[in-house]
Amino acid sequence: MVVSTFREAERLLRDRGAEEIPHPGGTLLAHLVRVAEVLDSWGADLDIQLAGLCHAAYGTDGFNQSLLEITERERLSALIGPRAESLVYLYGSCDRSVVYPRLDSGSVLFRDRFTGADHQPADADLRAFMEITVANELDVLSHNVELASQHGDALYGFFDRRRDLLSDAALLALAR
Repeated sequence: MVVSTFREAERLLRDRGAEEIPHPGGTLLAHLVRVAEVLDSWGADLDIQLAGLCHAAYGTDGFNQSLLEITERERLSALIGPRAESLVYLYGSCDRSVVYPRLDSGSVLFRDRFTGADHQPADADLRAFMEITVANELDVLSHNVELASQHGDALYGFFDRRRDLLSDAALLALAR
């Protein structure tokens, strides 16, 4: 069941062109698979791994190309489950210019870039968001020297200041 869910999710992403979209380290699909594998190696639960695999399905504030429309949330939910899909939406909808400074100051108030609405995610969802964010950023920076030199120190500082939201495995990966 678990393997087939991952295969079906990968098939959907591939069908939507993820294998053809350039991304640091090759293609968007290769990046998405690597993020899911990292989350698995960190001991993340299945929903978080599936969310990591699909984290860019609706595009992100840092990578605006979407594979699915927001109107297709039910389709993704039926494929990967409602919790995993809600994490994909949380990740994709994050307005980073508003949310990151808030998180840095200790607030957990999120701004949805699609709707403009503010909301407070559950603690477990916030922790999952941060794990996916760290896995994503570490993969991107490890495959793009220019981005690493421009944003690496700031991201490390941000993640280090919010270490209370990260697993030991994510913190160990950051330290490396």
